[in-house]
Amino acid sequence: MITIREVTKDDLHDLCRLYEELMGQPTNYEKMVEVYEVMQANGNYHVLGAFKDGELAGSVMGIVCHDLVGECSPFMVIENVVVSNRFRRLGIGKQLMMNIEAIARERDCYYVIFVSGGQRKEAHAFYEKLGFKDEKVEGYRKHLS
Repeated sequence: MITIREVTKDDLHDLCRLYEELMGQPTNYEKMVEVYEVMQANGNYHVLGAFKDGELAGSVMGIVCHDLVGECSPFMVIENVVVSNRFRRLGIGKQLMMNIEAIARERDCYYVIFVSGGQRKEAHAFYEKLGFKDEKVEGYRKHLS
């Protein structure tokens, strides 16, 4: 059985392992705890975990951003979408994305947005099945470190 819920402080060690699988490098656990507490106090960050038989199998983060354009409706940025290799093809990614989208709707977001590496063709097909459109916009990223 798959359960989707907000990640708690008790889940952070497991989230570190999941992010290592996503990024190919370790996450600083102590710093993660500090940042997690700031995010929790903010209220606009939503980190969901998918748990299979109690084990963290996947996660997604949504950040509600305020906007000053038009009707000033917020939007959501989605980041850190990951399902462990051991749990792929079980519908976990779909459940995570549907749940984070439900939060965006509850928060009256006008749209959700995310970027995905150009080489991740299988992931792109998955997102398109969920109704996301490739709008042929250019994405730019500047690493500051």
